[in-house]
Amino acid sequence: MELLVIRHGQSEADLLEVHEGRADFPLTELGERQAGKMAATVAKEYPPEIILSSTLKRASGTAQILQEAIGCEIRFYDDLREFNNGVLAGMSRKEAAIKHPLPEGGRPVHIPIQDGESALDLRYRAERILRQILHDYQGYQRIAIVSHGKMISNLINAFLRLPVGDVAFPTGDTGIHLLEQREGMRVVRFMNRQDHLS
Repeated sequence: MELLVIRHGQSEADLLEVHEGRADFPLTELGERQAGKMAATVAKEYPPEIILSSTLKRASGTAQILQEAIGCEIRFYDDLREFNNGVLAGMSRKEAAIKHPLPEGGRPVHIPIQDGESALDLRYRAERILRQILHDYQGYQRIAIVSHGKMISNLINAFLRLPVGDVAFPTGDTGIHLLEQREGMRVVRFMNRQDHLS
């Protein structure tokens, strides 16, 4: 089974310079164009049999653009949503730095942000949805997953069975990762591919 893991395109929060997380901003016009370019590349080179997507607008909008290019079914999962950043959702980065500064040395992985989830909670959610996908879709050859930066990093960490909080995998707008589950082996084919944007 191949997992084609894709980040959404640029959202309005990027232009407003606010913390996004669970704040539900749609794609910008640029984000829609990015998604269109990604979709054309995926349709030509790595067409999935099904698309699984976060329910947040920036991801679901990206997934729907991909669906139009592929013509396959799309299913939405709350568990693919971005990190629940609680009080920071929708807050400007300047205001957040004053009202909710990071503790010295960073926030411990087990301590949630106010009204949100901890890094450990996010990793558990990624583990849970990854295991659900690998179980429920085991008859599929290739699945596309459209999600968000921190969730994607945690999905990759879970896929590679890495420790919590030690390794990050950044993903740019509409960046694509291709992971493969083989018998007894998990393979990374490529990471954060964005050449479709050039």
